[in-house]
Amino acid sequence: MTDKGFTDKAKGKAKETTGKVTGDNKKKAEGLLDQTVGKVKEVAADAKEKVEDITDDVKKKLDK
Repeated sequence: MTDKGFTDKAKGKAKETTGKVTGDNKKKAEGLLDQTVGKVKEVAADAKEKVEDITDDVKKKLDK
């Protein structure tokens, strides 16, 4: 099972916060990028699950 981007989002938030506290704009930007990657993974996983659900429904209807 995938973490749906949770790890990337958490890592990104930590980097962003560290960047804000230390004034490191590069670290802050890396954090924002990691969070974006995590969100993309989350959306992709949700879309995949939805497609699988629809496929299962279609298969059930065709079997009847």
